[in-house]
Formats: sequence, C-alpha cells, structure tokens
Amino acid sequence: MGRWRGRSRGSGAFSAVLPPGGRAALGTGGDLSSAPPPSPFAPRTLLRLSPGVRRGEGQRAKAARVRRDRRAPPAARSPAGRGHAASLAVYLETYGCQMNVSDAEIAWAILQESGYARAGGPAEADVILLVTCSVREKAEQTIWNRLRQLKALKARRPRDRAPLRIGILGCMAERLKEEILHREKLVDVVAGPDAYRDLPRLLALAESGQRAANVLLSLDETYADILPVQTSAGGTTAFVSIMRGCDNMCSYCIVPFTRGRERSRPVASILQEVRLLSQQGVKEVTLLGQNVNSFRDTSEVQFQSAAAPALSRGFSTVYRAKPGGLRFAHLLDQVSRIDPEMRIRFTSPHPKDFPDEVLQLIQERHNICKQLHLPAQSGSTRVLEAMRRGYTREAYLELVQHLGLMSLSSDFIAGFCGETEDDHQQTVSLLREVRYNVGFLFAYSMRQKTRAYHRLQDDVPADVKKRRLEELIAVFREEAARANEALVGQSQLVLVEGPSKRSASELCGRNDGNIKVIFPDTETPDAGGCEAAARARPGDYVLVKVTSATSQSLRGVLLCRTSLSRAAGCC
Repeated sequence: MGRWRGRSRGSGAFSAVLPPGGRAALGTGGDLSSAPPPSPFAPRTLLRLSPGVRRGEGQRAKAARVRRDRRAPPAARSPAGRGHAASLAVYLETYGCQMNVSDAEIAWAILQESGYARAGGPAEADVILLVTCSVREKAEQTIWNRLRQLKALKARRPRDRAPLRIGILGCMAERLKEEILHREKLVDVVAGPDAYRDLPRLLALAESGQRAANVLLSLDETYADILPVQTSAGGTTAFVSIMRGCDNMCSYCIVPFTRGRERSRPVASILQEVRLLSQQGVKEVTLLGQNVNSFRDTSEVQFQSAAAPALSRGFSTVYRAKPGGLRFAHLLDQVSRIDPEMRIRFTSPHPKDFPDEVLQLIQERHNICKQLHLPAQSGSTRVLEAMRRGYTREAYLELVQHLGLMSLSSDFIAGFCGETEDDHQQTVSLLREVRYNVGFLFAYSMRQKTRAYHRLQDDVPADVKKRRLEELIAVFREEAARANEALVGQSQLVLVEGPSKRSASELCGRNDGNIKVIFPDTETPDAGGCEAAARARPGDYVLVKVTSATSQSLRGVLLCRTSLSRAAGCC
C-alpha cells in the first residue's frame, strides 16, 4: 500500500508541451504506481455549485489550479479564449464502460463553457476527441485502428480549413501517454481522467502548433461542481457519477493505475444533479462508480467519526477499514426519495460492500430496481485468491442466497493466470447455479503495472482462453434463456425507451431487471382510466404480458399505460 502515499498535487502538476516534431521528457506526474459506442450527446447545460469553490478539491490542488490558470495562454482562459474557441467544433467518440460515457459528458460540459461548439460528425469537426478504455488489449487496439482512420481524414482536410486536431482522453491516455505522443504523431492532445478541466488550455496549445499532455491522477478530483445535464435514449435515462477510482487492487485490474484512488462526490452535489434530471423528465438514473457501493462522502465534518459499515459475510479487503463519512446506504436512501416515478439503479458494485441496510432499502423502495450487478470473475476459490478478490466461491454463493429473488448480472474472466481445467469447470458450474440474466464475459488480457503482470505468469494459451470463453458464453446464454423463459405469461413493468431498432412498428424498453422488452406500438388504455387510449411514448411506464423469451430479450403484448407508483401498489 506504499504506492498510495502522498497528497494530491493538483490537476496541473504533470503537463508536457511538445513543439511541432519535437520530443519532451515526460515524467510520470501523478502516476500512482511504477457494448457499441454510445450515440452522440444531446445538448446539455453546465451548472456550478458555487463560483469560487470546487467541492472535493484540496487546498494544494486549488493552488496548483490557480497557478496553472495564470500560466495558461490567453486562448485557454475563460472567458478570454471564447472568441477563438467559438469558431471550433468538437466531436467526441466514446469507447468502453458507462464511466467513459459520464466522462465524455464532463469533458463536453467543460468545453462548451469555454465556447466550443458540438460537431455533428468527424468530417465537420475541428477537434476530434476519443474517450478511451484500457481494461483489455482489444479495447486499446480499437483505438489504434481508429487513429489510423483519423490519420487519413486529417490528410484529406482541405487547405483552407484549420488543421484537424486529435485528442486521446481517459484511461488509455493515462496508461500509454508517451507511446501515444511518439508513436502516433497525429495526436495533439493527451488528457487523463482527472485532467478534463485542463482541456481548454491543452487545446489552445494544440492550436498554436504544440502538442500537450496532462495525465496527473488526483486524490481530490471528482468534478463535483460540474453538473452536465445529460440525456440519453430520448431523455428517458441518465448516468450520474458519484465516485471515482478504486482501492481494491485486484491483481488483474488496471483501473487503480488509470483512474487512481477512490474519492466520492459530496452527497449534496449528487442530490442536486438528480433533482435537475427529475425536473427534465428523466425516468431512470444509474449511479456510477468503479466501486459504487464503496461510496464514502467525507466532506461533512460531523460524520468524520462514523464507524465503517461491516463487509458482506466472508469478504475481506487489502486495505484497512475506512471510518467516517456518509455511506452508500444514506445516499441511496436520499436519491430514492427525490422522485417516486424515477427508477434508481447503480453500477458497478463490489460484492464485499452489501451491508444489510442497502439490501433492506432495495427491498423497501419501489423505485430502486430489484436488479444487481454482482461481479464474480471466477467460480474457483483458488483463482479468486490469485485475483485478490477477497472472497471464496462459498462466500459469494452465500451472498447470492442472502439477496433473495433479484435479477443478477456479472463479470467473468476466462483463462486467468494459472487457471486449470478444473478451475474453469467450477466457473461453468457457478454460471449454472446462479443463472444470471445478463453477463459480461472476456478472455484474460494481462495489463502492465498490475500485480498479475509483476507476480504471475500469463500461462494459459490463447487458443485455450478462446475455447473456455466460448464455453462460458454458451452456458451463460443457455441459463439466461431459461431464466427469461420463466417470465413468459407474467406481466412486466417496462420503461419505454423508444422504437425498436429492428421494426418501426414496435417499441422497446427495459423491465425492472434491466432486460430488454419488445412489444407492438399500438394504442393502449391508461390503467387509471383518467386518460383516453393513446400510444406509449419514451418515458412512459407500461405493463407488458410476456409471450416469448430469448437469452437477450423478452417479447410481449401491451396491456396498458401506468405509473411506477401505481404498478407498485398493485403488486
């Protein structure tokens, strides 16, 4: 744990500027150690909690920010640089997890405030920013391939237009900062997950012909004062980031090295954002974090001495218990009270952090979805120990039984270091025993900096990984189909998201268990009898009787329009 010593140096401590064609000696700065892409973002509004204070920003970080702002070229300052930025259009492409979607929203909000416009596509853009993922080699290879495509786009740019600027943001920027700048000369800007506030300055340097990077990891940055009112799926759903980073140090995982230590937003700022989304008509909010249920708001002095909640039975951590702060149960309670017609989800949790208070809230509140993501990673206790997951197979299954009847999703890794055929078969049997509704399964990809990279051997051959992964996927689909088939004949409450992708005559949405439900787009009565028959619209709750099921989705017939509260009262 000595790797985590030290205090935040602020978001501007690591900043390298390269002249055209030149090289710079890049330090590690804040380095703390040695799904299809989403649709384009809808317009949103940037709000700040207070003009002069950034919540979650330490004093040294604040001082570093002030010094950086004074050093920044005029074009990077606000509002001085707005005249120049207003003529530039930015296009954001997002790859990877929901946290990257949230990061893209934050980055766009910062750029919008600085005067940048949003481009409708790459061809219209003056700046293209890729929000990247580094969790597996395949995710990084996708970005390298995309950069080759953008190189051709940059070469075809008309001479009467300003040069196209390319930026790499997020986890890959943090992990491969030097390689990105020196291997791909077309990249002008590199910004890590905690450096988005610095984007206007970095882009101003790029406009002057220099190449710039800021990849510091902060102990303070949560972007708590930046509240982008983002919408997706026709304004029906939204993600709200509540914490950043990870302290678990699982041996396979790169996240602690690309996103830094755990730090949580103040509860007040989260509640403010959720209220704004409710006022805009959003009907489902997903609370986001690398370890969302490890949430711990330490901004309120009166809660500094609060005892740490107990871990799930049979679970342990690599770090000492952290006393003090407002915990996830308190936040979930407060968020669920804001709007009785707004569904609440959260992801991604760690199985160790499910105290009874959280489980009781999920059971009691009709608007907290009875669906949990419960990452297992392996069904073998021996492999789980090598992964440093902090639990055994038996402890995980005991937690599953304690959860009761909930829709479960999970993550699994095939072919981790030292995994035997018997270990693999134990994972197969876990898939059959738990019968997950949704699964995310991948072959192991070793990442530099991780404990596995330094201590273990990636000794499972690629063809064996591939075969084991295919077997896991086949078993998952078989069991998910059985779980979904058990819903045939039942009525499901569905939040309408919009038209089905495959048929304009059908609508689709998701049930409480986060399973896609497809049904005809026809007029239907209101369950309360107060409104005339009408077609369901995005954001409506409807009851659908399930008539068929696959491992991926449900199909049914529309019964009526209703409300979340009314449906809960009928159950």
